[in-house]
Amino acid sequence: MKVFELIHGDCLPWLRSREPHSIHAVCTDPPYGLIEFSEKEIEKLRAGKGGIWRLPPNMNGSLRDPLPRFTVLNEQQKQALADFFRTWGSEVYRVAVPGAHVVVAGNSYLQHYVQSGMLRAGFEIRGTIARLYQSFRGGDRPKNAEAEFPDVGVSLKGSYEPWMLFRKPISEQTIAANLRRWKTGGLRMLRDGKPFPEVLESGKTPRAEEAIADHPCLKPQHFMRILVRALLPLGEGLVLDPFMGAGATIAAATRVGYGSIGIELDKGYFELAQTAIPKLAALYPLFLGDVLDRLETGAPQMTAPSPAQLTMSSIEATDFTLRA
Repeated sequence: MKVFELIHGDCLPWLRSREPHSIHAVCTDPPYGLIEFSEKEIEKLRAGKGGIWRLPPNMNGSLRDPLPRFTVLNEQQKQALADFFRTWGSEVYRVAVPGAHVVVAGNSYLQHYVQSGMLRAGFEIRGTIARLYQSFRGGDRPKNAEAEFPDVGVSLKGSYEPWMLFRKPISEQTIAANLRRWKTGGLRMLRDGKPFPEVLESGKTPRAEEAIADHPCLKPQHFMRILVRALLPLGEGLVLDPFMGAGATIAAATRVGYGSIGIELDKGYFELAQTAIPKLAALYPLFLGDVLDRLETGAPQMTAPSPAQLTMSSIEATDFTLRA
């Protein structure tokens, strides 16, 4: 029976109390600088008043999701971001087994600050996985001067999301020896021995998933299952998401058959994750993240059941624990 454990609280004290060498992989989409996901800014987001979040009503008739204004960070805040990831990375380093991979969702403007902090914490940079998708971010004309400069854009139009890949150095002489001892050190290949690629095509999070978990940064299960599955090269071990949000990582780990731990500070999102994880995991039961194209699963339509059809019993052989 695969178990996922959900913890309501701050991940840093939990990491400091966790026994060393007890986590085999980390997959997370953190709140950059802890600014846009601070209690003050989340209150504004939920009230629809914006704050650091951009809340555009629509574009060409399509409702646009809220986006945090990452570019408003000043130099002091950017340095604090690097310092935070050094502190956080140091705690993750202690609990991770040698050879464990850590993948962190990023932003192209702030990626180097995250990598700097993780390097100082002791991790190796192992590349970046590009999640390709069409974003509303970027490409805007100069504010309040759009008519004056109609052919000028102030930033690149977003079309990918970097997921930074790190690894705790192996403790053994070879990867093979590390795999034998710790079950880590490499990435799990796709079906038929296909290497894991640097680029993954990913559409917008399906409406069926958004209906289950109303979170501004919810990632699609198609992408998350492929990513999470790759992090345990032998298919064994424990996956941690210390900034769980609505639980997309934990749902993906559950569906592919991995044990996992999710930590979330915000009470509202923690409560959402409790109900959303089993429902997200129950979607697309034939898709286990071992292929890039969902058509290869033999279920070309992969029709998602409605949220009303999904209950805690929808996913079998799964248990979970809640902790405050």
